[in-house]
Amino acid sequence: MASSSDHDKSRIDVVVALIHDSTGRILVSRRKPGSHMAGYWEFPGGKRASGEAPREALARELDEELGICLLAAEPFMSLYHDYADRDVALDVWTVSAFDGEPRALEGQQIDWVTPDALRQIELLPADIAIVERLRQRGRRP
Repeated sequence: MASSSDHDKSRIDVVVALIHDSTGRILVSRRKPGSHMAGYWEFPGGKRASGEAPREALARELDEELGICLLAAEPFMSLYHDYADRDVALDVWTVSAFDGEPRALEGQQIDWVTPDALRQIELLPADIAIVERLRQRGRRP
């Protein structure tokens, strides 16, 4: 008999930003204490509101989380990840241009890391597939 909890999980739509600096490092942020999966590193982004277009959500999240204005972004990949308590649909974008300097506006820790260092930090399980795709594409989207 199937567990009813299989049907009770919520689905969360998330936008994710891959932001590179001029040296090829990628911006990551650490989930704050008290948040779901606190302490894990992740790529910037967040939940997409119902009816909100992915690029619109990406621009809003980058403004709220990092204080930057999105100027140009291209879709990179989409994926689903099944956590024990929720399903997450990730819409991943490569940010090619933005205005401003990223800063941690929500009290999170942020860092620029090399593509190789992504394998050495404790990333969210859903983000590991993104790192694999980056590696397949020669470490740069």
